[in-house]
Amino acid sequence: MTLTQHILDFLKQINIPVKETKLDQPTFLPGILIERGTLILDPEKLKYPGDLIHEAGHIALMNNEEKKIIAGDVSQHRTPGQDDEMAVLAWTFAASKHLGLPLDIIFHEDGYKGASPMLIDQFETGNYIGLPLLVWMDLCDYESFPKMKKWVRD
Repeated sequence: MTLTQHILDFLKQINIPVKETKLDQPTFLPGILIERGTLILDPEKLKYPGDLIHEAGHIALMNNEEKKIIAGDVSQHRTPGQDDEMAVLAWTFAASKHLGLPLDIIFHEDGYKGASPMLIDQFETGNYIGLPLLVWMDLCDYESFPKMKKWVRD
């Protein structure tokens, strides 16, 4: 099984909808687009399969109203104070552990504005960036993280 298929199987299991299609428009990440609660994937343009996990994390943490309206770059739909990027980082880490993926697959060197080594170091040493937000969303507990109670926000 390919890495991409392993990730897609997980997303299906946790009810993150994925639609495979050709993407002609520019996207924030190669081959991936968020479209109103669905992860759109162009397998031919996908550069880093780990990006599927991170972008799925954005969908997983959206409330139902956001899933109806957010399309494209999530940050363009929120003010910095409303951004859930920190929680998505923690969700991404938990998903990587659940799937048994090395952190450099998720936090790859061409992503995260050069902060990948720092993120890997923080998570590997137990500094779980964004964890309080996941607990607040009732997705996990402090004591059992990175094990999740549920993967998708109600």
